[in-house]
Amino acid sequence: MSRIRRAEEKDIPGILELLIQVDMVHHRGRPDLFKGPATKYSAEELVLLLKDDRTPVFVCADEDGKVLGHAFCRQEQIVDDPVRTDVRTLYIDDICVDEASRGRGVGRALYRHVTGYAREQGFYNVTLNVWSCNPGAVAFYENLGLKPQKIGMEEILQTERRHDAKDRDLQ
Repeated sequence: MSRIRRAEEKDIPGILELLIQVDMVHHRGRPDLFKGPATKYSAEELVLLLKDDRTPVFVCADEDGKVLGHAFCRQEQIVDDPVRTDVRTLYIDDICVDEASRGRGVGRALYRHVTGYAREQGFYNVTLNVWSCNPGAVAFYENLGLKPQKIGMEEILQTERRHDAKDRDLQ
């Protein structure tokens, strides 16, 4: 039986393992942009992040306390913008399910928990970004009912950097 709750300091080692898994998915898809294996937060940064109510982090943990998945969130608010309306958004900065626990409903449960939290807290919407090099995640979010809000586009101008990154991967 697993349970979703706010992350605690004791969860940091498991969260760090998942952050490496997230980075490696992105690194495999875009080695020109993601170093791999790496984490976007250190253990020290996570201690501070977990204490900040503006950046709630949720984990799904099994009965032994093993972290099966996490959802990093960040409160965002537009105020007095000349074009956009004043809304409070809960942005999902990162969501990951341990590779060994995928296909068991952990990701869906985490997402539902986050949207429930957002409703309770009076947020207008929940948003997230997903890299197009991760088609499994795109399909997962579409299956949950998410719709594109905006699309980021790029043109790579320095092709040698992409080739260098791929060459490093082969060594």
